[in-house]
Amino acid sequence: MEVPPIHAIAAMALTVVVFYLFVRDRISIEIVSLMAIAMIAVGLYFYPLPDSDPTDGLELAFAGFGHYALITICALMVMGRGLVVTGALEPAARFMERVFKINLQLGLLLALVLAFVLSMGVNNTPVLVLLIPIFATLALRGAMPASKTLMPLNASSLLGGMATTIGTSTNILVVSIAVDLGMPEMGVFHFTPIVLAASLIALPYIWLVMPRLLKDNTPAKGFGQRTFITRLRVPPTSNLNGKHFDEVVDMLPEDFRFEERPDGPFSTGQRLKVSGTHDALENAVRVLQGQIAPGWVVDAVQRKAQANGDDVQVVEMVITADSRLIGRTLATSGIADRYGVAVLGIHKPVRPLRFDDPEEMHGEIRLEEGDVLLVMGLTPELNEFAQTDSVLQLEGGREVPRRSKAWLAATIMLVSVGMASIGLLPIAIASLGGAILMFLTGCVKFDRVGRALSAQVIVLVAASIAIGRLVLESGAAGWLGQTLALGLQHLPPAGVLAAVMLFVTVLTNFASNATAATVGTPIAFAIATELGLPQEPLILAVLFGCNLCYATPIAYQTNMLIMAEGNYQFRDYVRTGVPLVLIMVVTLSFLLVTTYQM
Repeated sequence: MEVPPIHAIAAMALTVVVFYLFVRDRISIEIVSLMAIAMIAVGLYFYPLPDSDPTDGLELAFAGFGHYALITICALMVMGRGLVVTGALEPAARFMERVFKINLQLGLLLALVLAFVLSMGVNNTPVLVLLIPIFATLALRGAMPASKTLMPLNASSLLGGMATTIGTSTNILVVSIAVDLGMPEMGVFHFTPIVLAASLIALPYIWLVMPRLLKDNTPAKGFGQRTFITRLRVPPTSNLNGKHFDEVVDMLPEDFRFEERPDGPFSTGQRLKVSGTHDALENAVRVLQGQIAPGWVVDAVQRKAQANGDDVQVVEMVITADSRLIGRTLATSGIADRYGVAVLGIHKPVRPLRFDDPEEMHGEIRLEEGDVLLVMGLTPELNEFAQTDSVLQLEGGREVPRRSKAWLAATIMLVSVGMASIGLLPIAIASLGGAILMFLTGCVKFDRVGRALSAQVIVLVAASIAIGRLVLESGAAGWLGQTLALGLQHLPPAGVLAAVMLFVTVLTNFASNATAATVGTPIAFAIATELGLPQEPLILAVLFGCNLCYATPIAYQTNMLIMAEGNYQFRDYVRTGVPLVLIMVVTLSFLLVTTYQM
């Protein structure tokens, strides 16, 4: 066995150290990623690769920041942001919310099967792009936390993508290389039965075990948890009209309650005191078709927003000791007339409301120092209100969905995903074009794009691309393959298949799918020839190994897409992905040996 080149040793050592630091989580992922890039840049500048210049090392180290994979991920994040801020996914989210209310486990299973089936015929990246915002929205509405659903969804989509030759771009690459080496071309469903059989074992783990291994990573919420008092107005179009209270109880969201009830059926023009969190009030307005602020001011805000192309904001504002509002009611404050903003509710943190007090129960609430107002309006008007009336705006404001552009955002996403899915355009071009259209049509504001992107994901992708290229160009990948071939001659066929699959899996999780396919396919072909084994099962072992990218976030672009939304750490991938990799390697190796009677 030859000693590997010095650059190959350095590449393998750097990979191990970076992986260790990621898993330990003592240093942030961003810092570790930047340190890795810096070490590659400095090391290759002073000790260049053979037949290369020092500047070639700099290009290798920093190429990840301009790599098409990073551009694709950022573009997909922007398009996902467009779906969220326009409310385009609300119908799908409401349907899934109803399923989750029936049974959380049933809802998750339905989602996993949907992701699996769709990924068999459509590239799994656009499938996951469509599902991520839906399940992030569901998490905000009280369904399973995003951190417990997104990783299982990603694993299920990767599993489905493994089942056909068109499921992932890596499958196409492996099959193409195998054909170039002299093997007959495989049909779309050539190896689907093997993957379906393995899925019967893997899906129960993904469905029942993986969510239990993941923590609830939902950030602590300071906004939307206060209970606000307001009046629910019953317009002519409300679902309440003509119904008795008992008929609408089941329609009410959690954390929402009527503080006073009508003696008879609800009727147009009634104003009933209600309370609830911000989310609960929003849901109640949607479900009951009511209003929690005067209709004229809400309409005025929305008309002005549409005319100016601005976003409507909902923010929390605290009344300070210097405010003129102290001692006034909303009716006498003139807030709507003076500033053109709508107060949606009042939170009383200092003293509880005394609902047995007739004045508070049936009259208007008087404002006091420390009260928190839930206010809707445009940014200039909100700022004027805050400065003039001495109220302090709290962090955590949110945008009201621009529903007028919902269909436009959904159409842009579906067209982009559709063109990528049928192979009309590469996913990089389709997603970039979709992101540009999101900007041009106003679905996503350019100055808000930072909210869609994750700095952690960006530097991690750039570092992973640099490490992957270093592993390949330094000769580390080739040396590992030769070493593997020398050690397989005494193993049984199942052991050979498992070893090849594990080798490719390691390359996939630490370099890239393309690297694993490019390096692993010729090696598997040579091993089959050398050991007198059928070539097809070893080529499939490479193909399956390239898809077992569950153990690290840098293994595949969809792993990166869920990282920011699920607030995952590197060790979350290791904790849940390594058992799944082992399950799949053992199961697929057994099925390959059985199918091909090796």
